[in-house]
Amino acid sequence: MALAQPPICEFGWKAPDFALKGVDGKTYSLKHVRGPKGTLVVFICNHCPYVRAIIDRLVEEAKALQAMDIGVIAIMPNDTKLSPGDSFANMKDFAGEHGFTFPYVIDETQAVARAYDAACTPDFFGFNAKDELQYRGQLDE
Repeated sequence: MALAQPPICEFGWKAPDFALKGVDGKTYSLKHVRGPKGTLVVFICNHCPYVRAIIDRLVEEAKALQAMDIGVIAIMPNDTKLSPGDSFANMKDFAGEHGFTFPYVIDETQAVARAYDAACTPDFFGFNAKDELQYRGQLDE
């Protein structure tokens, strides 16, 4: 995925569920990461220069959101055959290097990225407690 302008937020759009393998060996679905006050789903990858530019801030913001009872998950949607830098082993290293406090999962078929209409990395989706979309965009928007 490359830098692109995400589509305009369709407020109220329901978060699609998923079942994706995390770098910790667990499988995560929306119900596993949903916070009592909402959920942030962010599409990232290891090699993207835009992700690398904001990753430490993302980790800090995620910690702050988690402290406010908002669940956070990062989904890596790239085809690892085309982007070997985004391999599962490299995802584990990336999460460890940056101190992720949230699940980092792989979308091996890109089905979840398509269901969310993810357009770029990083691409942020903020949902309220009812799984209704309240924000779609970038970190600083």
